[in-house]
Amino acid sequence: MTTKVFVDGQEGTTGLQIHERLGRRADIEVLAIDPGLRKDPAARAALLNACDVAFLCLPDDASREAAVLTTNPKTRLIDASTAHRTDPAWTYGLPELDSAQRAKLRDAKRVSVPGCHATGFVLIVRPLVDAGVLPKDYPLTCHSLSGYSGAGKKLIAVHEGPRTRQDKLHAPRPYALTLKHKHLPEMHKHTGLAGPPLFMPVVGDYYQGMAVSVPLLPRLLARKVSARDLYQALADRYQGERFVKVLPLGSDAVLDGGFLDPMARNGSNHLDLFVFGNDDQVLVVARFDNLGKGASGAAVQSMNVMLGLDEGLGLE
Repeated sequence: MTTKVFVDGQEGTTGLQIHERLGRRADIEVLAIDPGLRKDPAARAALLNACDVAFLCLPDDASREAAVLTTNPKTRLIDASTAHRTDPAWTYGLPELDSAQRAKLRDAKRVSVPGCHATGFVLIVRPLVDAGVLPKDYPLTCHSLSGYSGAGKKLIAVHEGPRTRQDKLHAPRPYALTLKHKHLPEMHKHTGLAGPPLFMPVVGDYYQGMAVSVPLLPRLLARKVSARDLYQALADRYQGERFVKVLPLGSDAVLDGGFLDPMARNGSNHLDLFVFGNDDQVLVVARFDNLGKGASGAAVQSMNVMLGLDEGLGLE
């Protein structure tokens, strides 16, 4: 028996990646909309209510509209936008969030896929808060480097257009300097922190791949711990996880000539966690594909969990 899937917004970066992952599967029938009707509410509503699972790869307002258009109680929605990530009526699409999350996803009718920056931040911070190591009121900061594909078609076109040697796009560019990035609400809610971190995202002059970094000062933590203790807390939490791997502590063997390559997990749904430092300072880094575990891969993984299927179908 096949599962009928509709990707609303199939022309966007995330929608195209979801199509690519589903196209490898014999258990999925992808319902297609006439290109001339892709913005027609009636045509979209017909497909949204005819499918078993709909992926919403749309701007926030359009995702909210799609949720209203979906009146069939059997249709399960997976939203890749920011619209519902802190809505209590929607389940957060991060199976590794805690031990209860997969059960919540299996029962969910409405799932919101995490943002790319938030994915790395939450997977670093949540286990340390749950373990009582990281105080909820710790003054956290977060630095996140991402390829330009994370910003969508407009920025992709800018980076891939005509260039000069002195073009400003060659340098990494910090942004969201109003300190009101759209991922902050979920970074706050799904970690259990008392407030959001001070967050600085940076876009690099490369297509995809990202590294999310969180610095920690052991002297300010809830109890005295070392880099090894923090490493062990993360290793214990993610032991046995298929798509989250904690790399050996602080070894040059996990680096590329002393550098951390943010593109090393491109094309996969895998996320690496690194712990660097000593008794005085610690840096925890999450490395993954912003288009994989940070977007389309996470969406497909959530669907697999919701349907009770092998989590890795279409992802490995």
